Order: sequence, then C-alpha cells, then structure tokens
Amino acid sequence: MLHGIDHIAVVVPDLNTAIANYTTLGFTVVPGGRHPIGSHNALIAFEDGSYIELLAFFEPNPGHRWYQVLQQGGGLVDYCMVTDNLAADIAAFRAHGLPLADPAPLSRTRPDGYKLDWVMGFSEQEDQQGILPFLIEDLTPRGERVPKQTEHANGVTGIQSVTVIGPDALFQPLTKLFESVVTFVSPELNTSGYQATSGAHTFNFLLPPAAGAIADWVRQRGSGIYSAELTTTRRALRGDLNLHLALNGRFRLEESA
Repeated sequence: MLHGIDHIAVVVPDLNTAIANYTTLGFTVVPGGRHPIGSHNALIAFEDGSYIELLAFFEPNPGHRWYQVLQQGGGLVDYCMVTDNLAADIAAFRAHGLPLADPAPLSRTRPDGYKLDWVMGFSEQEDQQGILPFLIEDLTPRGERVPKQTEHANGVTGIQSVTVIGPDALFQPLTKLFESVVTFVSPELNTSGYQATSGAHTFNFLLPPAAGAIADWVRQRGSGIYSAELTTTRRALRGDLNLHLALNGRFRLEESA
C-alpha cells in the first residue's frame, strides 16, 4: 500500500551551487553521496519523513531521463512514493493498466563510505515517468538513507502537496490507488483534474491547459511534476521561493495548519 511521498527530486547543473542556493533559501542541506550512474546528490529532510533530493550529474549520462530534463533547464523532475510492499504495489499498478517494470536495483555511497542499497519500480514507458510516481523499497535501513537533520531556518516541516500535469488516461487509473480522491478545479492554473491524498500528502493531478504558462511548459518539457507546496512554521515567509535560486524548482511555502 502507498503511504505518501518518500521524496521529490530536483535535477540541477552543479551540486555545490545547488547546496549553496538552497542554504540561502533557508534549508539545511546534507551531502548525500554518489550513485554508480554518474550522479551525486544532497538531501533536505523534513519532520514529516519526506525529503527533497538535489541531484547533479558529475559525468554525462544521456540515457537517463533526468539528464535529458537537465538539458531543458532542470528543476523538479520526479516524485517517489513510500510503499510497504513493492512487489504488491507494482502488481496493483499493472492491474490498473499502469505498467511498472520489475524492481531495479540502485545504490548510493555516502561521504562517510556507508553504502545504501534499494530497489525501485519505474514505469516501463519513459514518457509516463514523472507523471506516474516511482516506488522505492530499501534493502539497507531507510534511516540511513534519509538525513536526521530536519530543522530549517525557513521553518519548513514537510511537503504539503505536489502538482503533477498529465493526461486523464493515466490519472483516472492512478487515482484508484489512493486513499481518497475528489475532482479538482484550479482557476489559478486554468485547468482541472483530481485531488488525491496518500499518507500526510496531497496530490494535485491536473490536465494540461490549452494555453498559458503551464501549456508552454508542457510543450517544452512534456508532462510531469510541476510544483510542490511546503509547510512552514514561519508565517512571514509564506509565498513562492525564488525560482532562480531554486534552480527552476517551483516551491511555495504555506503556513502549517
């Protein structure tokens, strides 16, 4: 069963710049280590158990979808959901006509030398990745993968919601896997779709509008995760984070309920 967001990923041109920028934005950023696919990362962990991954490639990897998105400006690129049974959830996705591939292994070696191992389930179709979530199951303890530093100068405590742009043909079956779903209209974004919940998190699954900024973004990048709202205890900091400093990661701070 799905249990909310594990993490959301932001692909960036240079990791040191990203660490500096997100620190300026008030986050506590922890170096994560290196993957054997030519990438390295830094993590921003939250009290709600979720985190933001800042990922850069230290060597070219044209076959990786995130590397392709980086060539289009980078920013938010994917979202991962928590599962307590990866095999069963992959089967559930497939039963609803959403073909997730068999679990694929990956690892990361932290700066202290500790090697983390996990398996993931991605959509078999690349054009559905970033629209559909990917799933993760830890082989080493999750507590070793996620930093313990969760206090931030900007008061952020977690991820409130993510907004994903995509087709109704994917969202209709996907939302059947969530705890609750309602139809949703977003006048601000000039579109409509579904609002679903899983664990502590809300998911706005919206159809591409015919015109406007999001339509232009879809034409340039294709569909996928568009933005995220983060909860903060600092009322004065509510609002959109600086898009330039966030390296095209669209984030908005909302006061905690």
